[in-house]
Amino acid sequence: MTPEKQAELNTHLDAIAKILYSEADPQKRQNLEGIEEVIRTQTLNYIAPHLGFFFVEQATGTKAGRGRKIKSIIGELRLTEKQAIKLNLKSHTRISPYLEKCCLRASANVSYENASRDLGYYTGMTVSPKTQQRIVHQQSFPEAICQEKVEEISLDGGKVRLRTPELGKSCIWRDYKAVCVNRQLRKAWFRENSKLIDWVNQQPLSSPLNCLGDGHPGIWKIVEQWNCPGEKKEILDWFHLMENLHKVGGSIKRLKKAESLLWLGKVDATLKLISTLTSKQARNFCRYVETHRERIINYYYYQQEEICSIASGAVESTVKQIDRRLKISGAQWNFDNIPQVLKHRCAYLNDTL
Repeated sequence: MTPEKQAELNTHLDAIAKILYSEADPQKRQNLEGIEEVIRTQTLNYIAPHLGFFFVEQATGTKAGRGRKIKSIIGELRLTEKQAIKLNLKSHTRISPYLEKCCLRASANVSYENASRDLGYYTGMTVSPKTQQRIVHQQSFPEAICQEKVEEISLDGGKVRLRTPELGKSCIWRDYKAVCVNRQLRKAWFRENSKLIDWVNQQPLSSPLNCLGDGHPGIWKIVEQWNCPGEKKEILDWFHLMENLHKVGGSIKRLKKAESLLWLGKVDATLKLISTLTSKQARNFCRYVETHRERIINYYYYQQEEICSIASGAVESTVKQIDRRLKISGAQWNFDNIPQVLKHRCAYLNDTL
């Protein structure tokens, strides 16, 4: 903007400010919070919609057609049918695209009721909880595709609380699975392991492919079905391994020595050290190490050479982030709603909303 145009704009703004100040509630002019609130309200009621009308008319070149009210981030707009068509506005919607994105981002983190309240507080525009829910369930979220070679995938599971059809019967908990690809791209499926496997197999998998997970056998059954074009390296999460080691208890010196051995991937030396103990915890740990023998790597070497992660923290973080939405206080879900909620949450985490 040129200095001349800026000066002209300031002249008009000064005139507008005098009018709005005279119309403002005197009580709200006494502190900054009140001034912020009154200016936002006046802007949304009188200024921004007028600017919006002008921009729309100039962009579309028409005023023809039946009027239609649209809630937007700049207040309530009245568009004509022809203007809506030229602006690629979806038919029968009363929410602008930008305000819809605000709704999706707000409801990805909290309940629809809280999203409605927060959105009103942040933007000054109110969208009811029912409308928030309808926006989510009508949304077609973009399918996440990895654009680069997939070198690392971590897999983990979480739980969701489901309503039961019988009135008065306790809720049940069911599993969902989540993956994190190259520590960036996140996806989740609810009781759809076959779809998870198909999606991974459609990605540009590299060779070698590093697959990280904890000790749950269900994780590795899924990993087995990933069709890697070359070598597939299964890696047991280091911190999960340490968690099981410290369940053995007993001598701190012995546990520290076992930890040092495992850090270097020395499975036989670790088993020799722990197998001398007769406790149930020690026997359980030895069986655990034998089960995952091939998945216990030289963690020191992998970390020093930055070959890949040595823990599945990326996907565990993904599960925790998903649970922020699924496990809000008192939350119970219908079976059919879970897939869309998972897509919604992952779209938010991938920043594709």
